[in-house]
Amino acid sequence: MQSRSPLFADLADLMTDAFSAAQAAGDEARAVFRAQAERMASELDLVSRDEFEAMRAKADAAAADVESLKQRIEALEAKAAAKPATRRTTSKKSTAKKSSS
Repeated sequence: MQSRSPLFADLADLMTDAFSAAQAAGDEARAVFRAQAERMASELDLVSRDEFEAMRAKADAAAADVESLKQRIEALEAKAAAKPATRRTTSKKSTAKKSSS
């Protein structure tokens, strides 16, 4: 049976600790970078993805409303154009006033 050399055991422990420290430093650097990016984004007055999607949904709904209203206007205009133009007859009161003058 081969025994483990204390030098290699210490080296392996040191490498494990170094890897853990490097991983923790990477996580910390990532967190700092994210906080800095969020601060810069807030200073630039950028919107979040959720806010953007909410406004997009509102804009899509407004566009659908506009299209619906356009179709209603076209239908009303077509209906008005199909009716023959009729003259209004004058009422008896206005006829009586004109004749007495």
